[in-house]
Amino acid sequence: MPRTSDSNWVFLRKYLRPQRTSVILMVALLLGSIVVEVAEPRIVSYFIESVQLGASEETLLRIALVFLGAALARQVMHVLASFASERVAWTATNALRADLTAHVLNLDLTFHESRSPGELIERIDGDVNEIAQFFSTLIVRLLGNMLLLVFILVSLFVIDWRIGAACTGVVVVGMLLLQRVSRMAGPRWQADREQSALFFGYVSEALRATEDIRSSSAVSYAMARFHRQLRTWLPVKVRAEAWGSLIWIVVSMVFVALAAVSFGLGGGLFQAGAVPLSDVYLVVTYSVMLATPMEVIREQLQHLQRATAAMWRVSELLAVSSKLRNGTKPLPSGPLSVEFRDVTFSYERDPGSKVLRDLTLSIEPGATLGLVGRTGAGKTTMAHLLFRMYDPRHGQVRLGGVDVKDADLKSLRSRIGFVTQDVHIFDATVRDNLTFFDTGVDDARLLDILHTLGLRPWLTALPDGMDTRISGSSVSAGQAQLIALARVFIKDPGLVILDEPSSRLDPGTGHLLERALDRLLENRTCVVIAHRLDTIRRADTVAVIDGGRVTEHGATRDLLGEPASRLAELCRAGEVLE
Repeated sequence: MPRTSDSNWVFLRKYLRPQRTSVILMVALLLGSIVVEVAEPRIVSYFIESVQLGASEETLLRIALVFLGAALARQVMHVLASFASERVAWTATNALRADLTAHVLNLDLTFHESRSPGELIERIDGDVNEIAQFFSTLIVRLLGNMLLLVFILVSLFVIDWRIGAACTGVVVVGMLLLQRVSRMAGPRWQADREQSALFFGYVSEALRATEDIRSSSAVSYAMARFHRQLRTWLPVKVRAEAWGSLIWIVVSMVFVALAAVSFGLGGGLFQAGAVPLSDVYLVVTYSVMLATPMEVIREQLQHLQRATAAMWRVSELLAVSSKLRNGTKPLPSGPLSVEFRDVTFSYERDPGSKVLRDLTLSIEPGATLGLVGRTGAGKTTMAHLLFRMYDPRHGQVRLGGVDVKDADLKSLRSRIGFVTQDVHIFDATVRDNLTFFDTGVDDARLLDILHTLGLRPWLTALPDGMDTRISGSSVSAGQAQLIALARVFIKDPGLVILDEPSSRLDPGTGHLLERALDRLLENRTCVVIAHRLDTIRRADTVAVIDGGRVTEHGATRDLLGEPASRLAELCRAGEVLE
Protein backbone atom coordinates (compact mmCIF):
# COMPACT_ATOMS: atom_id res chain seq x y z
CA MET A 1 0.00 0.00 0.00
CA PRO A 2 1.40 3.43 -0.85
CA ARG A 3 2.52 5.42 2.13
CA THR A 4 0.36 8.51 1.66
CA SER A 5 -1.65 10.65 4.03
CA ASP A 6 -4.73 9.91 1.89
CA SER A 7 -4.41 6.18 2.54
CA ASN A 8 -4.00 6.89 6.25
CA TRP A 9 -7.25 8.88 6.34
CA VAL A 10 -9.04 6.11 4.44
CA PHE A 11 -7.69 3.73 7.06
CA LEU A 12 -8.92 5.97 9.91
CA ARG A 13 -12.37 6.45 8.42
CA LYS A 14 -12.89 2.71 8.23
CA TYR A 15 -12.54 2.32 12.00
CA LEU A 16 -14.11 5.63 13.03
CA ARG A 17 -17.25 5.35 10.88
CA PRO A 18 -19.01 2.84 13.21
CA GLN A 19 -18.54 5.34 16.06
CA ARG A 20 -19.89 8.43 14.35
CA THR A 21 -22.06 9.36 17.34
CA SER A 22 -19.18 9.16 19.82
CA VAL A 23 -16.89 11.11 17.48
CA ILE A 24 -19.49 13.86 16.98
CA LEU A 25 -20.03 14.06 20.76
CA MET A 26 -16.27 14.25 21.31
CA VAL A 27 -15.87 17.07 18.76
CA ALA A 28 -18.84 18.96 20.24
CA LEU A 29 -17.35 18.76 23.73
CA LEU A 30 -13.99 19.90 22.38
CA LEU A 31 -15.55 22.90 20.66
CA GLY A 32 -17.50 23.77 23.79
CA SER A 33 -14.45 23.65 26.04
CA ILE A 34 -12.42 25.74 23.57
CA VAL A 35 -15.11 28.40 23.27
CA VAL A 36 -15.26 28.67 27.05
CA GLU A 37 -11.45 28.78 27.35
CA VAL A 38 -11.25 31.65 24.86
CA ALA A 39 -14.14 33.41 26.60
CA GLU A 40 -12.50 33.29 30.06
CA PRO A 41 -9.98 36.12 29.33
CA ARG A 42 -12.89 38.12 27.94
CA ILE A 43 -14.66 37.77 31.27
CA VAL A 44 -11.53 38.94 33.13
CA SER A 45 -11.16 41.83 30.65
CA TYR A 46 -14.76 42.82 31.31
CA PHE A 47 -14.04 42.61 35.06
CA ILE A 48 -11.06 45.00 34.64
CA GLU A 49 -13.17 47.37 32.56
CA SER A 50 -15.96 47.24 35.16
CA VAL A 51 -13.50 48.08 37.94
CA GLN A 52 -12.24 51.05 35.93
CA LEU A 53 -15.82 52.25 35.43
CA GLY A 54 -16.56 51.92 39.18
CA ALA A 55 -19.07 49.05 39.03
CA SER A 56 -20.74 47.89 42.23
CA GLU A 57 -19.47 44.99 44.33
CA GLU A 58 -22.57 43.01 43.41
CA THR A 59 -21.77 43.39 39.70
CA LEU A 60 -18.14 42.40 40.24
CA LEU A 61 -19.27 39.38 42.29
CA ARG A 62 -21.58 38.25 39.49
CA ILE A 63 -18.74 38.56 36.97
CA ALA A 64 -16.49 36.52 39.28
CA LEU A 65 -19.15 33.81 39.65
CA VAL A 66 -19.61 33.67 35.87
CA PHE A 67 -15.84 33.21 35.53
CA LEU A 68 -15.83 30.38 38.09
CA GLY A 69 -18.80 28.72 36.38
CA ALA A 70 -17.09 28.96 33.00
CA ALA A 71 -13.87 27.45 34.39
CA LEU A 72 -15.83 24.59 35.98
CA ALA A 73 -17.82 23.96 32.79
CA ARG A 74 -14.60 23.88 30.75
CA GLN A 75 -13.07 21.27 33.04
CA VAL A 76 -16.22 19.12 32.94
CA MET A 77 -16.36 19.27 29.14
CA HIS A 78 -12.64 18.47 28.92
CA VAL A 79 -13.07 15.39 31.14
CA LEU A 80 -16.08 14.21 29.11
CA ALA A 81 -14.18 14.76 25.85
CA SER A 82 -11.25 12.72 27.20
CA PHE A 83 -13.63 9.93 28.25
CA ALA A 84 -15.27 9.93 24.80
CA SER A 85 -11.89 9.85 23.06
CA GLU A 86 -10.70 6.91 25.20
CA ARG A 87 -13.88 5.04 24.35
CA VAL A 88 -13.44 5.75 20.65
CA ALA A 89 -9.77 4.74 20.87
CA TRP A 90 -10.25 1.37 22.51
CA THR A 91 -13.33 0.43 20.50
CA ALA A 92 -11.62 1.31 17.21
CA THR A 93 -8.27 -0.27 18.03
CA ASN A 94 -9.84 -3.45 19.44
CA ALA A 95 -11.64 -3.82 16.10
CA LEU A 96 -8.30 -3.20 14.38
CA ARG A 97 -6.56 -5.80 16.57
CA ALA A 98 -9.27 -8.34 15.74
CA ASP A 99 -8.95 -7.62 12.00
CA LEU A 100 -5.15 -7.85 12.14
CA THR A 101 -5.16 -11.10 14.11
CA ALA A 102 -7.74 -12.73 11.83
CA HIS A 103 -5.83 -11.50 8.76
CA VAL A 104 -2.50 -12.88 9.99
CA LEU A 105 -4.04 -16.22 10.98
CA ASN A 106 -5.44 -16.60 7.46
CA LEU A 107 -2.16 -15.89 5.67
CA ASP A 108 -0.23 -18.82 4.21
CA LEU A 109 2.78 -20.37 5.92
CA THR A 110 5.15 -18.76 3.41
CA PHE A 111 4.32 -15.41 5.00
CA HIS A 112 4.84 -16.72 8.54
CA GLU A 113 8.20 -18.22 7.61
CA SER A 114 9.44 -14.73 6.70
CA ARG A 115 8.12 -13.05 9.88
CA SER A 116 8.99 -13.88 13.47
CA PRO A 117 6.16 -14.18 16.03
CA GLY A 118 7.73 -11.32 17.98
CA GLU A 119 7.61 -9.06 14.93
CA LEU A 120 3.93 -9.84 14.37
CA ILE A 121 3.16 -9.24 18.05
CA GLU A 122 4.86 -5.85 17.76
CA ARG A 123 2.58 -5.08 14.80
CA ILE A 124 -0.63 -6.26 16.43
CA ASP A 125 0.14 -4.85 19.88
CA GLY A 126 2.94 -2.27 19.69
CA ASP A 127 1.83 -0.48 16.52
CA VAL A 128 -1.84 -0.67 17.45
CA ASN A 129 -1.01 0.84 20.86
CA GLU A 130 0.54 3.80 19.03
CA ILE A 131 -2.66 4.16 17.01
CA ALA A 132 -4.73 3.87 20.21
CA GLN A 133 -2.75 6.76 21.67
CA PHE A 134 -3.52 8.73 18.52
CA PHE A 135 -7.25 8.13 18.95
CA SER A 136 -7.33 8.76 22.70
CA THR A 137 -4.75 11.49 23.34
CA LEU A 138 -3.65 12.90 20.03
CA ILE A 139 -7.11 13.65 18.65
CA VAL A 140 -8.17 15.51 21.80
CA ARG A 141 -4.91 17.36 22.36
CA LEU A 142 -3.86 17.95 18.75
CA LEU A 143 -7.26 18.82 17.29
CA GLY A 144 -8.30 20.67 20.43
CA ASN A 145 -5.21 22.86 20.51
CA MET A 146 -5.36 23.55 16.79
CA LEU A 147 -8.93 24.79 17.23
CA LEU A 148 -7.85 26.81 20.27
CA LEU A 149 -5.12 28.39 18.16
CA VAL A 150 -7.66 29.45 15.52
CA PHE A 151 -10.10 30.83 18.10
CA ILE A 152 -7.36 32.89 19.78
CA LEU A 153 -6.20 34.36 16.47
CA VAL A 154 -9.78 35.28 15.57
CA SER A 155 -10.11 36.98 18.98
CA LEU A 156 -6.91 38.95 18.33
CA PHE A 157 -8.32 40.12 15.00
CA VAL A 158 -11.45 41.28 16.81
CA ILE A 159 -9.30 43.36 19.21
CA ASP A 160 -7.22 44.93 16.43
CA TRP A 161 -6.60 43.70 12.92
CA ARG A 162 -2.94 44.73 13.03
CA ILE A 163 -2.24 42.59 16.11
CA GLY A 164 -4.26 39.71 14.63
CA ALA A 165 -2.45 39.91 11.30
CA ALA A 166 1.00 40.05 12.91
CA CYS A 167 0.32 37.09 15.24
CA THR A 168 -1.29 35.10 12.43
CA GLY A 169 1.75 35.69 10.23
CA VAL A 170 4.07 34.41 12.95
CA VAL A 171 1.87 31.35 13.60
CA VAL A 172 1.45 30.52 9.90
CA VAL A 173 5.20 30.68 9.27
CA GLY A 174 5.79 28.59 12.39
CA MET A 175 3.19 25.98 11.37
CA LEU A 176 4.64 25.72 7.86
CA LEU A 177 8.07 25.12 9.34
CA LEU A 178 6.60 22.56 11.76
CA GLN A 179 4.84 20.74 8.93
CA ARG A 180 8.01 20.68 6.85
CA VAL A 181 10.18 19.37 9.67
CA SER A 182 7.52 16.83 10.73
CA ARG A 183 7.19 15.50 7.18
CA MET A 184 10.94 15.00 7.00
CA ALA A 185 10.91 13.34 10.42
CA GLY A 186 8.25 10.78 9.36
CA PRO A 187 10.56 8.31 7.55
CA ARG A 188 12.97 8.44 10.52
CA TRP A 189 10.20 7.40 12.90
CA GLN A 190 9.13 4.72 10.42
CA ALA A 191 12.66 3.29 10.47
CA ASP A 192 12.65 3.50 14.27
CA ARG A 193 9.43 1.43 14.47
CA GLU A 194 10.88 -1.16 12.08
CA GLN A 195 14.02 -1.56 14.19
CA SER A 196 11.85 -1.79 17.30
CA ALA A 197 9.87 -4.66 15.75
CA LEU A 198 13.06 -6.51 14.77
CA PHE A 199 14.57 -6.05 18.23
CA PHE A 200 11.53 -7.24 20.17
CA GLY A 201 11.04 -10.06 17.68
CA TYR A 202 14.52 -11.32 18.54
CA VAL A 203 13.94 -10.89 22.29
CA SER A 204 10.70 -12.89 22.02
CA GLU A 205 12.46 -15.72 20.18
CA ALA A 206 15.37 -15.76 22.62
CA LEU A 207 13.06 -15.95 25.64
CA ARG A 208 11.09 -18.82 24.10
CA ALA A 209 14.30 -20.70 23.37
CA THR A 210 15.90 -20.03 26.76
CA GLU A 211 16.13 -23.75 27.61
CA ASP A 212 17.89 -24.61 24.35
CA ILE A 213 20.18 -21.58 24.64
CA ARG A 214 21.31 -22.57 28.13
CA SER A 215 21.70 -26.26 27.34
CA SER A 216 23.82 -25.41 24.28
CA SER A 217 26.01 -22.93 26.22
CA ALA A 218 24.90 -20.29 23.73
CA VAL A 219 24.10 -17.51 26.21
CA SER A 220 27.12 -15.47 25.11
CA TYR A 221 26.10 -15.81 21.45
CA ALA A 222 22.52 -14.80 22.26
CA MET A 223 23.71 -11.75 24.18
CA ALA A 224 26.13 -10.81 21.39
CA ARG A 225 23.27 -10.83 18.93
CA PHE A 226 21.16 -8.88 21.45
CA HIS A 227 23.78 -6.12 21.60
CA ARG A 228 24.20 -6.19 17.82
CA GLN A 229 20.47 -5.53 17.45
CA LEU A 230 20.71 -2.64 19.91
CA ARG A 231 23.72 -1.16 18.10
CA THR A 232 21.76 -1.25 14.85
CA TRP A 233 18.75 0.39 16.49
CA LEU A 234 20.70 3.14 18.31
CA PRO A 235 21.67 5.39 15.33
CA VAL A 236 18.17 5.02 13.89
CA LYS A 237 16.67 6.10 17.21
CA VAL A 238 19.08 9.02 17.55
CA ARG A 239 18.21 10.30 14.07
CA ALA A 240 14.50 10.10 14.83
CA GLU A 241 14.89 11.95 18.15
CA ALA A 242 17.15 14.57 16.53
CA TRP A 243 14.52 15.41 13.96
CA GLY A 244 11.99 15.56 16.77
CA SER A 245 14.14 18.13 18.58
CA LEU A 246 14.12 20.34 15.48
CA ILE A 247 10.38 20.70 15.98
CA TRP A 248 11.03 22.05 19.50
CA ILE A 249 13.51 24.61 18.09
CA VAL A 250 10.90 25.88 15.62
CA VAL A 251 8.35 26.29 18.43
CA SER A 252 10.87 28.22 20.55
CA MET A 253 11.45 30.65 17.69
CA VAL A 254 7.68 31.16 17.39
CA PHE A 255 7.46 31.88 21.15
CA VAL A 256 10.03 34.68 20.85
CA ALA A 257 8.33 36.20 17.81
CA LEU A 258 4.89 36.16 19.46
CA ALA A 259 6.24 37.81 22.61
CA ALA A 260 7.82 40.58 20.54
CA VAL A 261 4.59 41.17 18.62
CA SER A 262 2.25 41.19 21.63
CA PHE A 263 4.32 43.47 23.85
CA GLY A 264 5.52 45.73 21.04
CA LEU A 265 2.23 46.22 19.23
CA GLY A 266 0.03 46.03 22.32
CA GLY A 267 2.07 48.59 24.22
CA GLY A 268 2.39 50.88 21.21
CA LEU A 269 -1.34 50.84 20.45
CA PHE A 270 -2.20 51.52 24.11
CA GLN A 271 0.13 54.53 24.21
CA ALA A 272 -1.45 55.78 20.99
CA GLY A 273 -4.90 55.42 22.57
CA ALA A 274 -6.01 52.89 19.93
CA VAL A 275 -6.91 50.19 22.48
CA PRO A 276 -7.97 50.32 26.15
CA LEU A 277 -6.07 48.70 29.03
CA SER A 278 -8.51 45.78 29.13
CA ASP A 279 -7.68 44.97 25.50
CA VAL A 280 -3.94 45.15 26.26
CA TYR A 281 -4.60 42.54 28.93
CA LEU A 282 -6.38 40.41 26.30
CA VAL A 283 -3.49 40.78 23.83
CA VAL A 284 -0.91 39.72 26.42
CA THR A 285 -3.10 36.91 27.76
CA TYR A 286 -3.94 35.53 24.33
CA SER A 287 -0.26 35.72 23.33
CA VAL A 288 0.62 33.69 26.42
CA MET A 289 -2.23 31.29 25.61
CA LEU A 290 -0.83 30.84 22.08
CA ALA A 291 2.31 29.37 23.61
CA THR A 292 0.43 26.41 25.10
CA PRO A 293 -1.26 25.14 21.91
CA MET A 294 1.94 25.68 19.92
CA GLU A 295 3.92 23.64 22.46
CA VAL A 296 1.27 20.92 22.60
CA ILE A 297 1.05 20.82 18.81
CA ARG A 298 4.85 20.51 18.68
CA GLU A 299 4.79 17.62 21.15
CA GLN A 300 1.84 15.88 19.55
CA LEU A 301 3.30 16.20 16.05
CA GLN A 302 6.16 13.99 17.25
CA HIS A 303 3.64 11.45 18.52
CA LEU A 304 1.71 11.86 15.29
CA GLN A 305 4.78 10.78 13.33
CA ARG A 306 4.95 7.61 15.41
CA ALA A 307 1.23 7.01 14.96
CA THR A 308 1.49 7.67 11.21
CA ALA A 309 4.42 5.25 10.96
CA ALA A 310 2.35 2.68 12.88
CA MET A 311 -0.60 3.21 10.52
CA TRP A 312 1.70 2.75 7.52
CA ARG A 313 3.00 -0.51 8.91
CA VAL A 314 -0.42 -1.83 9.92
CA SER A 315 -1.83 -0.86 6.51
CA GLU A 316 1.04 -2.67 4.80
CA LEU A 317 0.34 -5.78 6.86
CA LEU A 318 -3.37 -5.65 6.03
CA ALA A 319 -2.45 -5.23 2.35
CA VAL A 320 -0.52 -8.52 2.34
CA SER A 321 -2.69 -11.16 0.69
CA SER A 322 -2.44 -14.90 0.97
CA LYS A 323 -0.91 -16.63 -2.02
CA LEU A 324 -3.54 -19.34 -1.59
CA ARG A 325 -6.59 -18.42 -3.65
CA ASN A 326 -9.84 -19.71 -2.20
CA GLY A 327 -11.88 -22.14 -4.27
CA THR A 328 -15.62 -22.72 -4.28
CA LYS A 329 -16.10 -26.49 -4.33
CA PRO A 330 -17.10 -28.25 -1.08
CA LEU A 331 -15.53 -31.58 -0.21
CA PRO A 332 -17.83 -34.62 -0.18
CA SER A 333 -19.05 -36.12 3.09
CA GLY A 334 -17.69 -39.37 4.51
CA PRO A 335 -14.15 -40.75 4.27
CA LEU A 336 -12.05 -38.86 1.73
CA SER A 337 -9.88 -40.38 -0.96
CA VAL A 338 -6.38 -38.89 -1.23
CA GLU A 339 -4.35 -38.51 -4.39
CA PHE A 340 -1.00 -36.90 -5.22
CA ARG A 341 -0.50 -36.55 -8.99
CA ASP A 342 3.06 -35.79 -10.15
CA VAL A 343 3.52 -33.33 -7.28
CA THR A 344 6.68 -31.22 -7.18
CA PHE A 345 7.25 -28.76 -4.36
CA SER A 346 9.99 -26.45 -3.07
CA TYR A 347 9.91 -23.79 -0.38
CA GLU A 348 10.20 -20.13 -1.39
CA ARG A 349 13.16 -19.66 0.93
CA ASP A 350 15.07 -22.23 -1.15
CA PRO A 351 13.34 -22.58 -4.54
CA GLY A 352 16.21 -24.51 -6.05
CA SER A 353 15.91 -27.37 -3.55
CA LYS A 354 12.96 -29.64 -4.41
CA VAL A 355 11.40 -31.22 -1.33
CA LEU A 356 8.99 -33.36 -3.39
CA ARG A 357 9.81 -34.58 -6.91
CA ASP A 358 7.08 -35.84 -9.28
CA LEU A 359 5.46 -37.65 -6.36
CA THR A 360 2.43 -39.82 -7.15
CA LEU A 361 0.46 -41.62 -4.43
CA SER A 362 -3.18 -42.49 -3.72
CA ILE A 363 -5.20 -43.67 -0.73
CA GLU A 364 -8.64 -45.26 -0.86
CA PRO A 365 -11.45 -43.79 1.28
CA GLY A 366 -11.37 -45.22 4.81
CA ALA A 367 -7.85 -46.65 4.47
CA THR A 368 -4.88 -45.86 6.70
CA LEU A 369 -1.53 -45.00 5.10
CA GLY A 370 1.75 -44.90 6.99
CA LEU A 371 4.40 -42.48 5.70
CA VAL A 372 7.92 -43.62 6.55
CA GLY A 373 11.27 -42.05 5.75
CA ARG A 374 14.30 -40.26 7.09
CA THR A 375 14.05 -36.75 8.52
CA GLY A 376 13.71 -34.25 5.69
CA ALA A 377 12.36 -36.81 3.22
CA GLY A 378 9.18 -34.75 2.67
CA LYS A 379 6.60 -36.50 4.88
CA THR A 380 5.46 -33.43 6.82
CA THR A 381 5.45 -31.39 3.62
CA MET A 382 2.96 -33.86 2.16
CA ALA A 383 0.73 -33.35 5.19
CA HIS A 384 0.97 -29.57 4.78
CA LEU A 385 -0.03 -29.86 1.12
CA LEU A 386 -3.08 -31.93 2.07
CA PHE A 387 -4.13 -29.28 4.58
CA ARG A 388 -3.30 -26.67 1.93
CA MET A 389 -0.83 -24.69 3.96
CA TYR A 390 1.08 -24.47 0.66
CA ASP A 391 0.32 -25.14 -2.99
CA PRO A 392 2.53 -27.46 -5.07
CA ARG A 393 4.76 -25.95 -7.75
CA HIS A 394 3.57 -28.61 -10.16
CA GLY A 395 0.98 -31.37 -10.14
CA GLN A 396 -2.24 -31.85 -8.20
CA VAL A 397 -3.31 -32.79 -4.70
CA ARG A 398 -6.87 -34.15 -4.67
CA LEU A 399 -9.19 -34.92 -1.76
CA GLY A 400 -12.44 -36.74 -2.40
CA GLY A 401 -11.80 -36.24 -6.11
CA VAL A 402 -11.55 -32.44 -5.74
CA ASP A 403 -8.33 -30.54 -6.49
CA VAL A 404 -7.51 -28.74 -3.23
CA LYS A 405 -6.90 -25.53 -5.22
CA ASP A 406 -10.56 -25.63 -6.30
CA ALA A 407 -11.89 -26.49 -2.84
CA ASP A 408 -13.37 -23.96 -0.46
CA LEU A 409 -10.68 -23.49 2.20
CA LYS A 410 -13.15 -23.45 5.08
CA SER A 411 -14.77 -26.65 3.82
CA LEU A 412 -11.39 -28.29 3.22
CA ARG A 413 -9.97 -27.54 6.64
CA SER A 414 -13.18 -28.49 8.41
CA ARG A 415 -12.96 -31.93 6.75
CA ILE A 416 -9.37 -32.57 7.85
CA GLY A 417 -8.13 -33.26 11.36
CA PHE A 418 -4.41 -32.58 11.85
CA VAL A 419 -2.65 -33.75 15.02
CA THR A 420 1.00 -32.73 15.40
CA GLN A 421 3.51 -33.75 18.05
CA ASP A 422 3.54 -30.22 19.48
CA VAL A 423 -0.03 -29.69 20.64
CA HIS A 424 -0.87 -26.20 21.88
CA ILE A 425 -2.78 -26.10 25.15
CA PHE A 426 -4.44 -22.80 26.04
CA ASP A 427 -4.43 -21.42 29.57
CA ALA A 428 -8.14 -22.17 29.90
CA THR A 429 -10.60 -24.84 31.03
CA VAL A 430 -10.69 -28.37 29.62
CA ARG A 431 -13.95 -27.44 27.91
CA ASP A 432 -12.44 -24.44 26.14
CA ASN A 433 -9.36 -26.42 25.13
CA LEU A 434 -11.51 -29.15 23.60
CA THR A 435 -13.84 -26.80 21.71
CA PHE A 436 -11.40 -23.99 20.85
CA PHE A 437 -13.74 -21.66 22.78
CA ASP A 438 -16.73 -22.61 20.61
CA THR A 439 -19.74 -22.16 22.91
CA GLY A 440 -21.95 -23.98 20.40
CA VAL A 441 -20.60 -27.38 21.51
CA ASP A 442 -22.56 -28.53 24.55
CA ASP A 443 -21.20 -30.62 27.41
CA ALA A 444 -23.41 -33.60 26.56
CA ARG A 445 -21.72 -33.95 23.18
CA LEU A 446 -18.27 -33.49 24.71
CA LEU A 447 -18.94 -36.19 27.30
CA ASP A 448 -20.24 -38.52 24.60
CA ILE A 449 -17.10 -37.97 22.51
CA LEU A 450 -14.81 -38.52 25.49
CA HIS A 451 -16.71 -41.71 26.30
CA THR A 452 -16.42 -42.90 22.69
CA LEU A 453 -12.68 -42.25 22.75
CA GLY A 454 -12.31 -43.98 26.11
CA LEU A 455 -11.24 -40.75 27.82
CA ARG A 456 -13.92 -40.53 30.51
CA PRO A 457 -11.57 -42.01 33.17
CA TRP A 458 -9.05 -39.27 32.36
CA LEU A 459 -11.72 -36.59 32.71
CA THR A 460 -13.08 -38.11 35.93
CA ALA A 461 -9.60 -37.98 37.45
CA LEU A 462 -9.47 -34.20 37.01
CA PRO A 463 -10.44 -32.21 40.13
CA ASP A 464 -13.15 -30.05 38.49
CA GLY A 465 -13.97 -32.09 35.41
CA MET A 466 -14.71 -29.90 32.39
CA ASP A 467 -14.11 -26.78 34.46
CA THR A 468 -10.57 -27.80 35.42
CA ARG A 469 -8.19 -25.06 34.32
CA ILE A 470 -5.15 -26.39 32.47
CA SER A 471 -2.17 -24.98 30.58
CA GLY A 472 0.73 -26.25 28.53
CA SER A 473 2.84 -26.69 31.66
CA SER A 474 0.18 -28.56 33.65
CA VAL A 475 -0.44 -31.45 31.23
CA SER A 476 1.94 -34.09 29.94
CA ALA A 477 2.72 -34.60 26.25
CA GLY A 478 0.45 -37.64 26.25
CA GLN A 479 -2.45 -35.80 27.86
CA ALA A 480 -2.02 -32.97 25.35
CA GLN A 481 -2.31 -35.45 22.49
CA LEU A 482 -5.43 -36.96 24.03
CA ILE A 483 -6.96 -33.49 24.02
CA ALA A 484 -5.84 -33.03 20.39
CA LEU A 485 -7.54 -36.29 19.38
CA ALA A 486 -10.76 -35.20 21.09
CA ARG A 487 -10.59 -31.90 19.19
CA VAL A 488 -10.36 -33.83 15.92
CA PHE A 489 -13.27 -36.06 16.89
CA ILE A 490 -15.44 -32.97 17.54
CA LYS A 491 -14.73 -31.83 13.95
CA ASP A 492 -15.81 -35.25 12.60
CA PRO A 493 -13.40 -35.03 9.64
CA GLY A 494 -13.20 -37.28 6.61
CA LEU A 495 -9.38 -37.32 6.72
CA VAL A 496 -7.13 -37.51 9.78
CA ILE A 497 -3.41 -36.67 9.62
CA LEU A 498 -1.31 -37.84 12.56
CA ASP A 499 2.32 -36.87 13.05
CA GLU A 500 3.60 -39.86 15.07
CA PRO A 501 1.01 -39.68 17.86
CA SER A 502 2.82 -42.14 20.12
CA SER A 503 6.36 -40.75 19.92
CA ARG A 504 6.21 -38.61 23.09
CA LEU A 505 3.73 -40.50 25.27
CA ASP A 506 4.13 -41.16 28.95
CA PRO A 507 3.22 -44.70 30.13
CA GLY A 508 0.16 -43.51 32.07
CA THR A 509 -1.67 -42.36 28.96
CA GLY A 510 -0.26 -44.73 26.33
CA HIS A 511 -3.12 -47.24 26.52
CA LEU A 512 -5.70 -44.43 26.46
CA LEU A 513 -4.19 -43.08 23.25
CA GLU A 514 -4.24 -46.48 21.58
CA ARG A 515 -7.96 -46.89 22.37
CA ALA A 516 -8.69 -43.32 21.27
CA LEU A 517 -6.91 -43.86 17.95
CA ASP A 518 -8.89 -47.03 17.28
CA ARG A 519 -12.17 -45.14 17.75
CA LEU A 520 -11.02 -42.05 15.88
CA LEU A 521 -9.92 -43.92 12.75
CA GLU A 522 -13.15 -45.89 12.35
CA ASN A 523 -14.69 -45.07 8.96
CA ARG A 524 -12.12 -42.32 8.28
CA THR A 525 -9.18 -42.02 5.93
CA CYS A 526 -5.93 -41.58 7.84
CA VAL A 527 -2.37 -40.55 7.00
CA VAL A 528 0.13 -41.37 9.75
CA ILE A 529 3.67 -39.99 9.72
CA ALA A 530 5.27 -42.95 11.47
CA HIS A 531 8.60 -43.45 13.23
CA ARG A 532 7.66 -46.46 15.39
CA LEU A 533 6.95 -50.03 14.37
CA ASP A 534 3.73 -50.32 16.39
CA THR A 535 2.36 -47.25 14.59
CA ILE A 536 3.30 -48.70 11.19
CA ARG A 537 1.47 -51.96 11.96
CA ARG A 538 -1.72 -49.94 12.47
CA ALA A 539 -1.59 -48.81 8.80
CA ASP A 540 -3.19 -50.75 5.93
CA THR A 541 -0.46 -49.64 3.53
CA VAL A 542 2.94 -48.00 3.89
CA ALA A 543 4.71 -45.56 1.58
CA VAL A 544 8.45 -45.07 2.00
CA ILE A 545 9.49 -41.51 1.08
CA ASP A 546 13.10 -40.81 0.14
CA GLY A 547 14.42 -37.67 -1.50
CA GLY A 548 10.92 -36.39 -2.17
CA ARG A 549 9.83 -39.52 -4.05
CA VAL A 550 7.84 -42.64 -3.21
CA THR A 551 10.46 -45.38 -3.33
CA GLU A 552 8.19 -48.13 -2.03
CA HIS A 553 4.44 -48.52 -1.54
CA GLY A 554 2.52 -51.62 -0.55
CA ALA A 555 0.56 -53.51 2.06
CA THR A 556 2.09 -53.15 5.51
CA ARG A 557 2.16 -56.89 6.26
CA ASP A 558 3.79 -57.70 2.93
CA LEU A 559 6.53 -55.08 3.25
CA LEU A 560 7.35 -55.99 6.86
CA GLY A 561 7.53 -59.66 5.89
CA GLU A 562 9.89 -59.02 2.98
CA PRO A 563 13.52 -58.76 4.24
CA ALA A 564 14.63 -57.08 1.01
CA SER A 565 12.02 -54.31 1.23
CA ARG A 566 13.03 -50.71 1.84
CA LEU A 567 10.80 -50.66 4.94
CA ALA A 568 12.60 -53.66 6.43
CA GLU A 569 15.92 -51.98 5.63
CA LEU A 570 14.85 -48.84 7.54
CA CYS A 571 13.84 -51.01 10.50
CA ARG A 572 17.25 -52.69 10.55
CA ALA A 573 19.02 -49.32 10.25
CA GLY A 574 17.16 -47.95 13.28
CA GLU A 575 15.23 -45.37 11.27
CA VAL A 576 12.06 -47.08 12.50
CA LEU A 577 11.97 -47.63 16.27
CA GLU A 578 10.73 -50.80 17.89
